[in-house]
Amino acid sequence: MNRPIQFNNHPFRFLLYLEWLLLGFSTLMALMPSPSPRFSVLYPELTICSLAIFGLMGLRLPTYNKTNKVIYTAIEVILILITGFFGGRSARLFPFLYLILVTRSCLIFKLPGRLTITLASFVLFLFNLRQRMPPGKFAPIAQERFRFFSFSLAVIFGLSLVFILLLMNAVLSERESRDKLENANEKLRQYALKIENQATLEERNRIAREIHDSLGHSLTALNLQLETALKLSKSDIPRAMTFLATAKELGSKALQDVRQSVSTMRSHPLQGETLEKAIYLLSTDFHRSNGILPSCHISIISPLSLEISTPIYRIIQESLTNISKYAQSTEVKLELTTTIDTLRLIIEDNGKGFDLEKNTTGFGLQSMRDRTLALGGEFQIHSSHNHGVKILVDIPLPRYK
Repeated sequence: MNRPIQFNNHPFRFLLYLEWLLLGFSTLMALMPSPSPRFSVLYPELTICSLAIFGLMGLRLPTYNKTNKVIYTAIEVILILITGFFGGRSARLFPFLYLILVTRSCLIFKLPGRLTITLASFVLFLFNLRQRMPPGKFAPIAQERFRFFSFSLAVIFGLSLVFILLLMNAVLSERESRDKLENANEKLRQYALKIENQATLEERNRIAREIHDSLGHSLTALNLQLETALKLSKSDIPRAMTFLATAKELGSKALQDVRQSVSTMRSHPLQGETLEKAIYLLSTDFHRSNGILPSCHISIISPLSLEISTPIYRIIQESLTNISKYAQSTEVKLELTTTIDTLRLIIEDNGKGFDLEKNTTGFGLQSMRDRTLALGGEFQIHSSHNHGVKILVDIPLPRYK
């Protein structure tokens, strides 16, 4: 036990009731008249007062200050000695107070202190037992009987002390284990709550990425079409109607993207297709929208898990969306290769580029970086004004034996 249990808080109330029972029995013996003057109580008031104080001391045990523990135990020993010397010799035949002393020592001391108190109790009992020897000489057979009786009583009392010591150590160890288990359960509950909050936050971020990836481009283009139509509505109505028609198409596409996003959140974004086929479909859509066919080189030596293929798909999708919106490029290169333990993705364009120190906080770039870091990978981006953008993603692959 690293920390003694506070008596007024621990659940072993039966120990307190047992102490009261033993003290009540000792008090009863002190009050009962003895048939022999040699066994009568010399000072019954002093004996009963000592027993009462001894019993009241059990209501609150010292558990922190070592000096208080020693003083507390010393007072208990003094009260036991007073009861033993003035409570009549019959009280010495029932050393209940020593049993209570050992029990309390187990609650306030660590193992060395418990052993010391147990040994001291046994020595004091032997000392009191020696004082019981009546004066005068007896016949050899009477002396032999008395010695045998004293030896048997000492052995029984010693075994009782050992039993109480072992029992209390077992009970306190079980209590300590239960406290540790409760603390571990509480920590586990707090950790589960933390994980739940983290999962909720990640789910919110994932939904935000889904909306950004699927709707950002369509809504941006729709806004541009409506702004242009608004400007031309007073000067060139036919052209304005053309832009409005395009805006309507973009609105329909945005609605389709919303439905697709909801479906994507419910299921795997690849819709059961392989990553290679999904990338080629992205390239086809990019070519249809921008007139540029990306140069794709894909070499995957073994199938990728959904936990890896989905983020890779989203990174490629976000990269192509950014190129479509901002790059103004004429050439796009995409390379995806895997080895036994690594995956490398390179996406490069020859567009206008941007300043890394001023444009690295966008949601699209941050989402790509977050997806890469979530897989334990490394995300790099190289760009400068009028020199395009190059994105490198390196992700370690798990080894399956």
